[in-house]
Amino acid sequence: MEIWDGYNKDGTLAGVDIIRGEPIPKGLWHLVCEVLVRHVDGDYLLMQRDFSKPNFGGFYEATAGGSALKGEDALTCAKRELLEETGIQALSLVEIGRFVSARTIYYHFLCTTDCDKSSVRLQEGETISYKWVSESELIEFVNSVSFIPSQKSRYADYFTKIKGIK
Repeated sequence: MEIWDGYNKDGTLAGVDIIRGEPIPKGLWHLVCEVLVRHVDGDYLLMQRDFSKPNFGGFYEATAGGSALKGEDALTCAKRELLEETGIQALSLVEIGRFVSARTIYYHFLCTTDCDKSSVRLQEGETISYKWVSESELIEFVNSVSFIPSQKSRYADYFTKIKGIK
C-alpha cells in the first residue's frame, strides 16, 4: 500500500494521509514530480511508458516522475523517481515550473546530466525503452500527436522558452 501526504491547493501539508488508488478527498491534492532530462550535449531523454500503464501505455514521454510518498518533499521525490525510472542520479535539479490540476500539484524539474547515454536503466512495469533526441527532434515530438497532451500543457511555460514549441 502506497501512502501519500495530502496537500492544500497552495502546496502546504494538510496533515491527512491519502492511500494510492482511493479517491482523493475533496479539498485535498497530492504531489507529483516530473523531471525533464537534458544531456550536457543538448539532447533530451524520452522514456517509453510500459504498455501495461492504464494511461498512455506505450507512449513516449519527456519526463521521468511520479507521486511523492508520505514524508517526501518535491526535490526528494524527483530524485527518487528519476533514479528509479532511468538510473540517473541527479546531483542537482532546477525547478522549472508548477502546475495545479483538479487533484494534483505537479512540480517540474530540469536535470542536466553528463551520464553515459547508454547507461539509462528501465523500471519494470513503468518504462520499456528510451531514446535521446536533439532539441529539434524534441520540438517535433512535442508538436506531434504522439506527445501526451496533459504533459504538454503542464510544461507549456518551459516549452515556450524553446524555439518552435507551439
